[in-house]
Amino acid sequence: MKHFIFFIFLFPILTVQAQKADKNPNIIYILADDMGYGDVKSFNPEGKIPTPHLDEMAENGVKFTDAHTSSAVCTPTRYGILTGRYNWRSTLKKSVLGGYSSSLIKQERTTIAEMLKAQGYTTAFIGKWHLGWDWAIQDGADGDARNKWDAQLAVDYTKPIENGPSTHGFDYSFGFCGSLDMAPYVYVENDMPTMVPTKTTVSVDGKAFWRNGPTADDFDHANVLQDLTDKAVDYINNEVTGKTPFFLYFPLPAPHTPILPAEGFLGKSNTNMYGDFVMQVDDVVRQIRETLKKRGISENTLLVFTSDNGCSPRADFEELAKVDHNPSYKFRGSKADIFEGGHRVPFIVEWPAKAPKNTGMDKTICTTDFFATCAEISGYNIKDSEAEDSFSMLPLITGDGNNEIRDYTVHHSINGSFAIRQGDWKLNVCPGSGGWSYPRPQDIKDEKLDLPDMQLYNLKADIGETENLIAEHPEKAAELKAALKKIILDGRSTPGAIQENEDMEGWKEIQPIIN
Repeated sequence: MKHFIFFIFLFPILTVQAQKADKNPNIIYILADDMGYGDVKSFNPEGKIPTPHLDEMAENGVKFTDAHTSSAVCTPTRYGILTGRYNWRSTLKKSVLGGYSSSLIKQERTTIAEMLKAQGYTTAFIGKWHLGWDWAIQDGADGDARNKWDAQLAVDYTKPIENGPSTHGFDYSFGFCGSLDMAPYVYVENDMPTMVPTKTTVSVDGKAFWRNGPTADDFDHANVLQDLTDKAVDYINNEVTGKTPFFLYFPLPAPHTPILPAEGFLGKSNTNMYGDFVMQVDDVVRQIRETLKKRGISENTLLVFTSDNGCSPRADFEELAKVDHNPSYKFRGSKADIFEGGHRVPFIVEWPAKAPKNTGMDKTICTTDFFATCAEISGYNIKDSEAEDSFSMLPLITGDGNNEIRDYTVHHSINGSFAIRQGDWKLNVCPGSGGWSYPRPQDIKDEKLDLPDMQLYNLKADIGETENLIAEHPEKAAELKAALKKIILDGRSTPGAIQENEDMEGWKEIQPIIN
């Protein structure tokens, strides 16, 4: 009888624990800004920047060594993460948005936050948005300025923004509109600017670069990274007692310019200020992981760390080479380029309850795949008009599968150039980098360089993209080009009904592909 009474008493506790263990995981997506594949020690053993907390995360989870962003620059990659759709299907065919730009995501477009909300999640965005939102403008001001990339818009900071994170599924939001080097420098919390800017800040050039512009008193460039981390930690602490799982999208402003490591990290990497800033990003990961452990929710939290593109030349590759550090590892190019250094990034998934520990995964994935992954985790059925370029990584994360999840992966550079990858083969549909590395489009024009219109590489034999095999394998190039044409014109790369791309008329970057 005593045993029976004890069991009756214990049963509700066991039931609650079982429910907690079986419920959908909390999901946290940490997105570094302009951090190279070679900047994480576990991805680049010869790297000179210590990243102990990212290395520990990799030892406790799955390290993807063939992970790619959907673009080699900021805004397009963020669009792909939140929508599961290649950015060039939107109105943004190249480059990035500015700090005053209108919202890129159409209101009818389903985001991962909206999808997870439908599955019972609470959702939050904290950090760098860089997808545009609609500032309220002063009476009589020129509204067209918001459509000019680096124009100063006459904003009314006493009024809420529109078409921002809350419009796209986030219950809570705190952050700023563009990059940390793009005015205005104003925090916006739940659609309202936290302060009206009272000054204009002016930066020096170089690693500490930012553009001049309106700055609020509570916005200090040097403190932004930790300010955002404090907000993220507070959010986790507040949500841990909730009855529903949470999704935190946490895009960092670092180690992008302005490269301003906190005093405690200055000189710590023994490389340069960029290396010190990378170490501070690594410490952000420490703070998040420690919070999860202290609150007892690390086991059933799916934690992702990656970067939005490769390392920027602002890090000073020549300076880093003097200490034998290459942010791009063995890859050619850097941020903005169609070459691997532009879009191959570190990607780590830690999920102790479901993912194996200390596992390397060499299957090709893309940052657009996050949507379908979370949909499978939460039991959401993706509609034909949603996540058109997203393939679930879940079997690769849990170890339940080891097959390629995608036949093709499409890459995109800052000037709108395309590349397509299938297995070991990669076709770059442009004669140079399509970005900032030599030969840039301008170099080709100015120096009248006689280069083939396309580049074909076998990455297994030539990871550095040094030997163009277009003349030796024209049939492979034609095959890949035809596949790219179909992916573009079908409006999707996943199975399903054909969808429409936005702004097809006058889209000159696709003419060499579809003609």
